Amino acid sequence: MSLEFAILGFLNYHPYTGYDLKKIFDSSVRHFWPADQSQIYRTLANLTERSLVLMEKVAQEDRPDRKVYHITDKGREELRKWLIGAPPMDEPRSASLIQVFFAGQLSDTEILEKFEGFAELLRMVLARYNQVPDQLGPYQQEITSPREHFFWLLTLENGMISMKATLEWTESVIQRIQSGQVPQA
Repeated sequence: MSLEFAILGFLNYHPYTGYDLKKIFDSSVRHFWPADQSQIYRTLANLTERSLVLMEKVAQEDRPDRKVYHITDKGREELRKWLIGAPPMDEPRSASLIQVFFAGQLSDTEILEKFEGFAELLRMVLARYNQVPDQLGPYQQEITSPREHFFWLLTLENGMISMKATLEWTESVIQRIQSGQVPQA
């Protein structure tokens, strides 16, 4: 459901093709809402069916026609209703915590290896998050509102704080394993 509203939100700024929307997702909201190309196209088809967006075919020489999507007044109204409504509460899910839950079945060496790998992955994600403001450049030129940019960066701040807390917890687990604090079977 939120993918629909993310697409409507981007189309509220500017008409885009599905390909353009994928690039925007990857360089702006991917840190909290990834979307693959097929999901975006399926959602655009659904939004078009419901008259929340209109699709315009733009002829191109030597290439297939471009499909450019525009938000409709009805789409803007739905987006606004969703924005002023109560925040959706997503059920928390974490495949990595399922692994942690059952990790007692592994040796300390295997567990340590797993947590060290997880910590490295978290560091890489944090490094990627640090690059997000630079990747927003093209969109900041299109959408010049400092207010919009402020709220965009709040989502990044939330992701970074969450990721840093998870890294801190992971490093504390590594220390406990290394210092022999894990009970043995």
